Amino acid sequence: MLLSKLLERFGVHQAYRDEEITCITDNSKNIVPGCVFVCIRGARFDGHTAAVAAAAQGAAAVIAERDTGAENQILVPNTREAYGLLCQAFYGYPAEKLTMIGITGTNGKTTTAFLIKQILDSCGIKSGLIGTVKNMVGSQECPAHLTTPDPLELNRLLAEMVGAGCTHCVMEVSSQALDQGRVKGIRFSVAGFTNLTQDHLDYHKTFEAYRSAKHKLFEQAETAVLNIDDPNAMEMVRGTACKVITLSTKSDTADYTAKNITHRTQGVSYELVTTGQIGRVRIGIPGGFTVYNSMLAAVCCMAAGIPFERAVAALGTAGGVPGRIEVVPTGTDYTVIIDYAHSPDGLENILRSLREICGAGRLITVFGCGGDRDKTKRPKMGKIAQELSDICVVTSDNPRSEDPGQIIRDILAGMREDAEHVIVEPDRTRAIARALGMAQAGDIVLLAGKGHETYQILGTGKIHFDEREKIREILKIES
Repeated sequence: MLLSKLLERFGVHQAYRDEEITCITDNSKNIVPGCVFVCIRGARFDGHTAAVAAAAQGAAAVIAERDTGAENQILVPNTREAYGLLCQAFYGYPAEKLTMIGITGTNGKTTTAFLIKQILDSCGIKSGLIGTVKNMVGSQECPAHLTTPDPLELNRLLAEMVGAGCTHCVMEVSSQALDQGRVKGIRFSVAGFTNLTQDHLDYHKTFEAYRSAKHKLFEQAETAVLNIDDPNAMEMVRGTACKVITLSTKSDTADYTAKNITHRTQGVSYELVTTGQIGRVRIGIPGGFTVYNSMLAAVCCMAAGIPFERAVAALGTAGGVPGRIEVVPTGTDYTVIIDYAHSPDGLENILRSLREICGAGRLITVFGCGGDRDKTKRPKMGKIAQELSDICVVTSDNPRSEDPGQIIRDILAGMREDAEHVIVEPDRTRAIARALGMAQAGDIVLLAGKGHETYQILGTGKIHFDEREKIREILKIES
């Protein structure tokens, strides 16, 4: 592809040397002859400092925000946004050939995205999935490294979907991705909002900045589907031109409401009500938040053209999501559940939902907090876990470069000093073993924070750590 073709939508007015382009990169370690090197200023490294060297190594052009002195340099106002747009152009703008459905919010993105794909599959629509647990091109699975990939990987995946005959793509859209312009220029047919609570303040610094990042998705959307039981919902569409569809379990003024909600050990059922239509939903994923996630999934599909009856019927056949209220088979008379809850709101939601189905049994919670992440949520999560659990086992999550003991002390700061039934065990394997060892008939053991992850990030690097395997080893279950 010629550089001029790559830049045809940019409106570049300066002179440059037209070259054949082999690839695009923002990583100075990946410079090859004929590439376009995009200079991005990050937290630890400013790509502008590598511009001259990149040109010397054969980069056909350098995209920068300021004069670097590099040969064949092209200046743009924002290189992060330019990188996303260039990647789209390089792969032939694949998002324009797909019905794009984006889901954002603090909790519920993964489950909602999975449910949307399952509804589309049930309706015979070939689709792709991009998200936290895995990426999918039709039925083919690909590993996921970020909730929303780097623009180059993102557009490569979208191009593969187009090539495989997909007509729709559902993707989780993270606040960091929106802030960094990874999806800049992509038009979403439908954008869904789950909820907004404290998370990622290590990156965004303030809740207002976090909310503002989420808002960017709806600036790029044709239709917004909002959970208006969340107080931040209408802020998502303030000042945008998108059509708004609302859902609620509480307000009769919403476009879609859930009535007669029934919680069961193996799932939930409710009536999805809108003007002139009632659908009876029965879905095999327990928890109050499942009502919101499944409603949002169904309504997003309806906004994308799926008939009401087909969307509702498809929810009845939808399966669970790895690491999201995932019941682990143990053959015991108690229940073991793995969930990704790693924020105060996420932990509170899962604990309240499990309390609804726990009956006379006890709720035993194993949890920790990630290192090098928002420290202010640690005591909040400690307080929530203690108040809503019968027994808490405080342990490590992904400590990264931080001292696991200090992370635990931060958690304990939110718990009562005279608290009974709070156990501290920094080693996560031993913590799981202690929880399983004290579990009795009718109890629920929740392992919170890791979810779908099959690793643990320590100061020494990433190690293999699959909680399902640990449970089998501890209980001596044959795999």
